Amino acid sequence: MTEPAGQKPGDARQDAGADAAAGRERLGEQVVRTGAFGTETTGDTSGYGGLQVRRQPMPATARPYGSYFDEVADALGGALEASGLSFGDAVQRLLVANGEMTLYVRREHLVEVARRLRDDPALAFELCLGVSGTHYPADAGSELHAVYHLLSISKNRRLRLEVTAPDADPHVPSLVDVYPTNDWHERETWDFFGLIFDGHPALTRIEMPDDWKGHPQRKDYPLGGIPVEYRGATIPPPDERRSYA
Repeated sequence: MTEPAGQKPGDARQDAGADAAAGRERLGEQVVRTGAFGTETTGDTSGYGGLQVRRQPMPATARPYGSYFDEVADALGGALEASGLSFGDAVQRLLVANGEMTLYVRREHLVEVARRLRDDPALAFELCLGVSGTHYPADAGSELHAVYHLLSISKNRRLRLEVTAPDADPHVPSLVDVYPTNDWHERETWDFFGLIFDGHPALTRIEMPDDWKGHPQRKDYPLGGIPVEYRGATIPPPDERRSYA
């Protein structure tokens, strides 16, 4: 068997070994669904009942990032080092997609990263547009996400921060001391998702009644509802309807 043009003897074996290592690493990922459709009741009749769909590896972007993103990353790295913290310690990964940059920040360093982004003249992200929450029950250990959109008015630049917390420990530091307008946004995110923002001056409900039980935008929140009368028939609320699974 001859080697392809431009390929040295042994390169194919190295490539095959790298592919095998990547495959073994992929098999170590968490299984998030079985079968073609993820059914858990009547069985999978597709013929793919033994299929295991694993969690996708977390994407990250390598340099150069493009646009002003390299400059922002360098300036933030320098600012963090001045405070005795390395960029790699504070930021788990960096992703550039669709012309936007997201920094995935370790929650214990969120306040320091935000303060440096605001105060460093080379960064000058003066405004945080708020925080929103998401809930991914299959993302074991990182089920709850808090997402922050930052804007540098003076430089006309945008940046996104994202932090995660497990369902078992749903705590994230509050950014109200750094960005005071986050006050109401953090209350809303706690109200709907149950993320507890440590250090918030008054973490109370803002949309739901004070005595409401649970956090209604979580994926595991029951559908609930009230019976609906329609032309003499009564339609039960979603969580009481017949299951067709």
